Amino acid sequence: MSLYVNTGADSPASPYLPVGAVVTRVAKLTDKERLFALAPESPMDFAYQPGQFFMAGLPGYGEAPFSITSAPGGRELELCIRAVGNLTNAIHRVSKGGRLWIRGPFGRGFDTTELKGRDLVYIAGGIGIVPMRSLIKAVVGRGDYGGRTLIYGAKTPSEILFQGEMDEWSGKGMRVMVTIDKPAGAWGGNVGVVTTLMPKAEIRPGRTTAVIIGPPVMYKFVIMALRQRGLRDEDILVSLERRMKCGLGKCGHCQINGVYACQCGPVFKLSELKGLPEAL
Repeated sequence: MSLYVNTGADSPASPYLPVGAVVTRVAKLTDKERLFALAPESPMDFAYQPGQFFMAGLPGYGEAPFSITSAPGGRELELCIRAVGNLTNAIHRVSKGGRLWIRGPFGRGFDTTELKGRDLVYIAGGIGIVPMRSLIKAVVGRGDYGGRTLIYGAKTPSEILFQGEMDEWSGKGMRVMVTIDKPAGAWGGNVGVVTTLMPKAEIRPGRTTAVIIGPPVMYKFVIMALRQRGLRDEDILVSLERRMKCGLGKCGHCQINGVYACQCGPVFKLSELKGLPEAL
């Protein structure tokens, strides 16, 4: 799916061409992460799936891929950006009323229609909750899905993202379980990696789909635990969003043998990755 700008000729613009977007809101989430709400200055096809990503940048600093964290269907796009380098630190200096340049959406996201009627178990680690939030917000509170459980792990309490929203999700019927890596201060919740919470999740093989997004080291152990609970590889969805670079399959950064994750993914069924052990 590529970027469309209304040029008056009803024809798609080049997917290489960014569009200006006004920053309508900035929220500080942690010391490193900020949430930016963006409204495109030019009319564009704003349809996207949870799990897709946009390229965002600034003149003189370049651009980078960022997972969408807002739910589909709105007039604004939300990106959660961690300050880790020249570009992202420059973006953090942009305030409300400023401008970023975006293009997208790119990649294959989560098919929410295919998930209807299924129990959903979301397993996120660190900033993996960023793209997960888009999927959660797309289906939370809806009656055409089954049970929903979120298992989320962060290093410390101060690094937990969207904590206030998790209370909202709980109020809409989602079971939310959060863990941190090591004991910290007044933290009274679970301590340990996300797999320590997985025995508490209700998983019904044949009716449950698990969604995993997090650091590479997490995937192996979570997948192993899900298989032990009887889940088939077809019912395990993973995101390889960390591999994204140009969004167009040109740079080769996301290439896994003959598969370009930015075009065939970043969302994959685990069964689609057989024969690609380096993917995870």
